[in-house]
Amino acid sequence: MSDYLHIQNIHKDFSGLKVLTGVEFKVTEKERHAVIGPNGAGKTTLLNIISGKFKPSSGAILFKGKDISGKPPNVLNHYGLARSFQITNVFQELSVFYNVLAGVRSHHGLRYNFFKMPDHDRNICEKVESILEDVGLVDVKDQPASSLSYGQQRALEIAITLSTDPELILLDEPTAGMTREETNQAIQMIDKVTAGHTLIIIEHDMEVVFSLANIISVLHYGTILVSDTPEKIRNDQRVKDAYLGEG
Repeated sequence: MSDYLHIQNIHKDFSGLKVLTGVEFKVTEKERHAVIGPNGAGKTTLLNIISGKFKPSSGAILFKGKDISGKPPNVLNHYGLARSFQITNVFQELSVFYNVLAGVRSHHGLRYNFFKMPDHDRNICEKVESILEDVGLVDVKDQPASSLSYGQQRALEIAITLSTDPELILLDEPTAGMTREETNQAIQMIDKVTAGHTLIIIEHDMEVVFSLANIISVLHYGTILVSDTPEKIRNDQRVKDAYLGEG
């Protein structure tokens, strides 16, 4: 369906500083859509607006025909949107298992209780185990999040994003700061866990972008320069001039 997500003429300014100046594109259901562009182009601001962290100065975000502009993240989560962050956002002192458990229980309308063991919630525990298996963390599920490597913490952040069983997954530079080996592992993991979902990803690493996305939008000076398939983006002279370079 062509109107699954419609980013409609989005403007955003901060105290007179114009960051987004009429961003417009559509995302179809189960599409993998990457947003690329140089530093300062407004990519994270755009994701913050889609995910409800910021309100647009003008314009609208339509999700399955419903205007979700400015609705808070917890409301959007009930609509089926979930977002990971550029900086890891986990409970460092809790175990890997309990980090994901908190999200799963919240999604099922259950309040998290630090003093009550959840062992009797078999279905919920099985869901947590399944998510951790998918992101490659089941072997460290009992370790505190603080003991994980940087790459593992990013994987845990994605696991927490998946814990609410979203339709639309928003990832903000999920491989930032990773080694090449960690990045290659992350590409395989993200490819697996986002299968059957709609994905919007912001990413500087073009290997990640070309490996995962089937549509790429190039954000340049606060607006979309072009949206197209990876092959056309790779060969677009405007994109080479603005961002990719001749290499």
